[in-house]
Amino acid sequence: MGYREFPPPTAMRDLVECAWVVDGPPAPVRVLPDGCMDLFRMDGRFMVAGPDTTASVSPREGEPFVGLRFHPGVLPRLLGVPASDLRNARVAVTDLISVPPRTRSLLELATDLASDGPRPETAPWSLPQLGQVTGGLAAGSAVTEVGVWWAGRAAPCSASAVYGYGPAMLRRILRFRRAVLLLDKGLPPVEVAVHAGYADQPHLHRDVRDLAGVPLSALRQVSSANRSTQLPSGSATVA
Repeated sequence: MGYREFPPPTAMRDLVECAWVVDGPPAPVRVLPDGCMDLFRMDGRFMVAGPDTTASVSPREGEPFVGLRFHPGVLPRLLGVPASDLRNARVAVTDLISVPPRTRSLLELATDLASDGPRPETAPWSLPQLGQVTGGLAAGSAVTEVGVWWAGRAAPCSASAVYGYGPAMLRRILRFRRAVLLLDKGLPPVEVAVHAGYADQPHLHRDVRDLAGVPLSALRQVSSANRSTQLPSGSATVA
């Protein structure tokens, strides 16, 4: 019960990072920025969760949420909508694209989107190139080091359309995400700061407060509770 993740559908592993569900007793859910976008179903409606720049707390009245989390930069290429247009937003899919009436599940919707192929305005790179950009920035590489096709004046515009952020903000969020994963594994903050690429531990503390909306000590308590209840780490926690 609570927030749980599951392996992605086999046929969509290149696009989808995981499936997830939030169920159990009604409780607010704190959603952390992670560079990803999600398709989810709520109250019978298909929704898109855009890329976040800070944590948000979503109420849940009792009905489960189910969703698919896409790898960073992937969902905009399928929707044909710049990620920057959806930043910090939750939008009905039908407000963005036409959804066939026969569509009954998230998997059907995602499969239909993938079958249409990428939209050039939001897919300037191939999937391998996209993965190289994401992986390089997550590891702390400079923008000029991740690919010759993404450099110079075009970088901010490309990053905004694909990820919803400029290169600097994207690096910051991917670094924060890595820090959260390390905290979930039980590493002490001093080691998290080193392995995630922060200048020092105070730098980590500032970023956590800015992006998670809570002190590092509170985020560690949530991570500890997740481990004790065998809930996997992810982009959501019980607030």
